Amino acid sequence: MALSSAWRSAARQLPLRLTAGAFILNSGLSKRGADQATAEGLHQFATTTYPFLGKLDAQKFAGLLSSGELAVAAALLVPVIPAAVAGAALTAFSLGTLGLYLRTQGMRQEGSLRPTQQGIPLAKDVWMLGIGISLIAEGVTGDR
Repeated sequence: MALSSAWRSAARQLPLRLTAGAFILNSGLSKRGADQATAEGLHQFATTTYPFLGKLDAQKFAGLLSSGELAVAAALLVPVIPAAVAGAALTAFSLGTLGLYLRTQGMRQEGSLRPTQQGIPLAKDVWMLGIGISLIAEGVTGDR
């Protein structure tokens, strides 16, 4: 009975974990070995919202960002990682990107949460927050 329950839980999580994991894996791999201009652009964008990141070298920041994305992707794609752990990693990552969206000027329409054209790539990351919270809830409650 417990095995059947575990399989149902895994089947429910599979689409969430695969879609988010594959997306983040691609993003992390694309930043791996970023050239200087790309690293500086990523670093500058991040430091406008999170000034403490300014202490890092641009190349170091890009490498850490890539590694972080690859770690989140691995947590999602490796089935033995518990749902709550994978969900927590994804939730933390998505909160960081949504923080960029909420705190960077020009991402939202004046006085609104609605995105501008420039804000759409970050605003749509809200789906990752939903998936992360769903995985946490699944992991905490199980199939009770």
